[in-house]
Amino acid sequence: MSERLNILFVGDIVGEAGLKIFAERLPKLKETIEIDFTIVNAENAAKGKGLTEKEASLLFETGADLLTSGNHIWDNWSAKKLLSENPKILRPLNYPSGNVGYGYSVETLKDGFRLCVLNLQGRTFMQTIDCPFRAADFVLKSVADKADAVVVDFHADATAEKISMARYLDGRAAAVFGTHTHVPTADAQILPKGTAYITDVGMTGPYDSVVGMKKEQAVRRFLYQTPYKYEVAENDAKFAAVLLKLSKETGKALELEQIIYPPFKTKA
Repeated sequence: MSERLNILFVGDIVGEAGLKIFAERLPKLKETIEIDFTIVNAENAAKGKGLTEKEASLLFETGADLLTSGNHIWDNWSAKKLLSENPKILRPLNYPSGNVGYGYSVETLKDGFRLCVLNLQGRTFMQTIDCPFRAADFVLKSVADKADAVVVDFHADATAEKISMARYLDGRAAAVFGTHTHVPTADAQILPKGTAYITDVGMTGPYDSVVGMKKEQAVRRFLYQTPYKYEVAENDAKFAAVLLKLSKETGKALELEQIIYPPFKTKA
């Protein structure tokens, strides 16, 4: 019997290109690695803005076990029905009470191991919502006797806020994975008390873009300081994820591997 679990966390799915490479790459990955649970951030799956039943169904059918999200989940009105009806589609817990949806879920994996997945959102440079640090404390206390490990999707803009959350939860959460900025960072690590961390997993989507948006419109926004239509890019799709190897005995991280496919081109 294996003493570890392999948890795959896939960074923000962006548009059709992201959905396509996820559906292509995940089955191939599972041929070489035993993956016990797959978490996918899906807030940008529906043409870059939000999530609908169509994209959610595709992601579940092609291997996702649970979907997380962030601020853009609210950009598509139909997502509210999904959030209210499906506990395997999460939204950040720390939005004010009264919003539909679930902020965390406790899932039973093989051998009865109980994994809590918690979705939080940062506040720096984003909406002024409830405190994510206190929300994390609330959940950790609530699931203390119901979960064997906790994995956090911290959907935040500021690097310092993400690192602060990881330091705050070091030894209490198995992992804190940053999402939202769509750019994979090079700091995948295990913190001193056993928490896996990366500032941003990156996006699973088109990298011939500006964080998923067509380059031309994005550049015009900066040049002219006026709005331009948001259009999702299509080319140079990459699969961005991290593979967490988790101790079943301690509920803490053993290893963290960054996966980017195909890799970035670094030579002319």
